[in-house]
Amino acid sequence: MTIFWLGQSAFKIQDKEVTIAIDPHDNIGIKMPKFQAEVLLITHDHDDHNNKEAIKGAPFLIDGPGEYEVKNVFVYGIQAFHDNKQGAEQGKITMYLIEVEGVKIAHLSDFGQDSLTNDQLELLEGVDILLIPVGGHYTIDGEQAAKIVSQLQPRIVIPMHYKISGVNIKLDPVDKFLKEFGVTNPEKVDKLKISKKDLPQEETKVILLNVS
Repeated sequence: MTIFWLGQSAFKIQDKEVTIAIDPHDNIGIKMPKFQAEVLLITHDHDDHNNKEAIKGAPFLIDGPGEYEVKNVFVYGIQAFHDNKQGAEQGKITMYLIEVEGVKIAHLSDFGQDSLTNDQLELLEGVDILLIPVGGHYTIDGEQAAKIVSQLQPRIVIPMHYKISGVNIKLDPVDKFLKEFGVTNPEKVDKLKISKKDLPQEETKVILLNVS
């Protein structure tokens, strides 16, 4: 299985039989690559997460809570809240737990809660790879993200939804999260190719993906 980060909260996950697209973006200052996928996950209806036109073919669309199975990929949509800053009305999002080749990947979308609830923790139990926002302003910041990681204790953490060159949305860089999590020299790769047997066993590893 190979994981590509496409900027913001957008990812492409490929295994031998299926390609999964998550949260294709638009109007953020960087171009969303177009590609064909069999499964498309949308976490909520904002421009930087719902550019369905970027995904070619006729993907199976998942855009809300529930349990789904497509071509031996299991997807669990879990409701959560967005926009809890400064007393703002909380919008709803869908987090996803995706099981591919025996590996559990959690995508937390624009998560905006101070912590995961007991019910959410139960549904996300055993996550191997965590895709978590760290850029603040519209979602949790680096300090809050570090606390969520401690709740879930995944094997690998991949930060997302933070400030990178070209993005025109106000976001923090990834540095605050790295400092809070005590990481001084994170591994940086263009893509993450991994299988169940390759997962770290003794500690949680932070990996920064370059934008594909």
